[in-house]
Amino acid sequence: MDVRKTLYGSIILSGGSTLFQGFGDRLLSEMRRLSPQDTKVRITAPQERLYSTWIGGSILASLDTFRKLWVSKKEYEDEGKKILHRKFF
Repeated sequence: MDVRKTLYGSIILSGGSTLFQGFGDRLLSEMRRLSPQDTKVRITAPQERLYSTWIGGSILASLDTFRKLWVSKKEYEDEGKKILHRKFF
């Protein structure tokens, strides 16, 4: 399943670096150059993007379902990278 067209059409800018003058225009230009010709590239630049990564991380960390994926230092020390495979795959 190729989802690239969907991804090209739903790019959201987030973080302080996206506030550099001309960043969005440059990204749009580069993405259009790299994407297949019949692909619609759409970039959204929310006003709150300076803090959107922090807000998203805060929401994610507060979800009970996400807490099940946390790896403690002890778990990692006991199991090493195997704990990552057990929890994520």
